[in-house]
Order: sequence, then structure tokens, then C-alpha cells
Amino acid sequence: MKKITIIFFVLLAIVLIAILKNSFSINIGSNVITPTQNNDSSFETKESNDGPVSVAVTPRSLEEGLSSWDFDITLNTHSEELSADLVAVSELVDDRGEVYKPISWEGSSPGGHHREGVLKFNPVSPRPESIELKIKNVGGIAERRFKWNL
Repeated sequence: MKKITIIFFVLLAIVLIAILKNSFSINIGSNVITPTQNNDSSFETKESNDGPVSVAVTPRSLEEGLSSWDFDITLNTHSEELSADLVAVSELVDDRGEVYKPISWEGSSPGGHHREGVLKFNPVSPRPESIELKIKNVGGIAERRFKWNL
């Protein structure tokens, strides 16, 4: 009976370790336990519904060491053509006031009433405390601001 109890607790410990490993990254050397980020974005989607165009932005991953910082962007309207060049009208601003221009847009071409894609920036290093994506002159709105704490 004692052997079965020991095996039960060993198996229970293995299951608990597996669950914790999938939920947290554990750095034993520095005694730090932090939630891990899933492959999907852990950042909140921010929306601007001002004027005739709605804009939704979700950062994917904003970690150091990535080849780019990517933002999923969706634009929708029922009243005008979405013709803005998102690389030309967008910028990223860090908490020190430094401004970064996008390196590319991978998504729908200008035109139509619905556009979506990924706006890419070079990663900001060192990683700031917060970032703000600004999109100018879309749907008659001078500037839309989307801010996240990192």
C-alpha cells in the first residue's frame, strides 16, 4: 500500500509540474516566476470608432530579439474608400518620446471599405515601459492614438 501511495504522489507531482510549466516560465536562478506569453497576442486590442472609419489595433509580440514588432490592424467603413498608405501615416512613440517609422505593411492594398494586415516596425531597444501607435489622417480624424504598457 505504501508503494502505491508514493507512486500516486510522484505522478501527481509530475502532472502539477507539467501544468505549471505550461502556465509560467520559471527562472530558478533569480527566483522569478512570470506568466509566459502565448503565441497569440497577450496585448489588448485597442479600437478607435471616431468618424466614419473604425480602426482596431493589436500588438502581436513586443519582445527584444525579434526581427520586427508587428501590429495587427483592421480598418472598416461603409462610407468612404480606405486609401491611406499606413506606412506613411503611422508612427510608434516610446515612453522617452523617440519616434519610429514603420518598415512595412503586409496586408490589404489601399481601396475598398475593409482592410486588414500587419504593420511592422523595427524592435525598440532597450525595451521601453510603454509604446503608443499613432495613425494620422484616417477617416477625417487628425490623429488616433493606441497605447500599451509593456
